Amino acid sequence: MPALTTYTTAILPEWVDYNGHLRDAFYLLIFSYATDALMDTLGLDSENRDASGHSLFTLELHLNYLHEVKLGAEVEVHTQLIAHDAKRLHLYHSLHLVGEERALAGNEQMLLHVDLAGPHSAPFTEATLEKIIAVSAAQADLPKPALLGRVIGLPVRQ
Repeated sequence: MPALTTYTTAILPEWVDYNGHLRDAFYLLIFSYATDALMDTLGLDSENRDASGHSLFTLELHLNYLHEVKLGAEVEVHTQLIAHDAKRLHLYHSLHLVGEERALAGNEQMLLHVDLAGPHSAPFTEATLEKIIAVSAAQADLPKPALLGRVIGLPVRQ
């Protein structure tokens, strides 16, 4: 299985700046919608949240802007599950023009499964964990994204 295509959209006029480029905040909005779609794929949709009182919270994310995205562009998000444990998902989204391979942006995320009554972390249900394992196994042969684990900082001068 290749990376999942989790979200597709046209770049809307209200999302662009005075240069006709996608504003930085809207890259994250697009990736957020892709995370919601992944949650639906894994059975963590709104019905499940209402029934279980559990949801995913974003613990950390990194966003890399690689190429301009302009008004009207048709884009899609590809999502790769990098790793998981009993309570967390490590994933990577990449933004592409529809049907193209070159990434326009990358977004690495760490998500935590949370019992909203606490709130506190909670293990995934067996059914959800089975879906996570299935996606992970299907993507096992995908190469790791080039920007995975990237750290921000200035070089140390000596």
